[in-house]
Amino acid sequence: MDLEREIYLTKEGLRKLEQEYEELKALKSQRTKENAPTTAASLEIDSEYLAFQDDLNLLESRIAELETILKNYQLIAAPSKGAHKEVSLGATVVVEIEGQEDEFTIVGSLEANPMLGRISNESPVGKALLGRKTGEEVKVQSAVATVYKIKKITYQL
Repeated sequence: MDLEREIYLTKEGLRKLEQEYEELKALKSQRTKENAPTTAASLEIDSEYLAFQDDLNLLESRIAELETILKNYQLIAAPSKGAHKEVSLGATVVVEIEGQEDEFTIVGSLEANPMLGRISNESPVGKALLGRKTGEEVKVQSAVATVYKIKKITYQL
């Protein structure tokens, strides 16, 4: 995990990560209390034991990743009333793209899911929209340049 960049979470995202963390800690505790498969009597290591160790290592790795996130996150909060006219983290933005309206919520990269309309503040579109206001046109350059006209900005945090 790259600790150089900020880890932004919504309250809902934080709750889900905390829940996953508690569930994984309980699972690890349960697994380590169970008798781990023992190595075979021969010089070869039992494949069941290796699989158990791999699973345990993956579990410990995810727990460590979640601990890092939970120690270093920043909660996304609605900006002050005066700043509601500007796109920032947590904003739901209605944009017009080539005559079609679309809606995005700007979230941190851990919660981004474009299929659900949640785009990262680090994505090209997210970066381009941050700091912009209703009525502004934003040009996003990828393989093809696309113009996004901001129609509406709301906050529901």
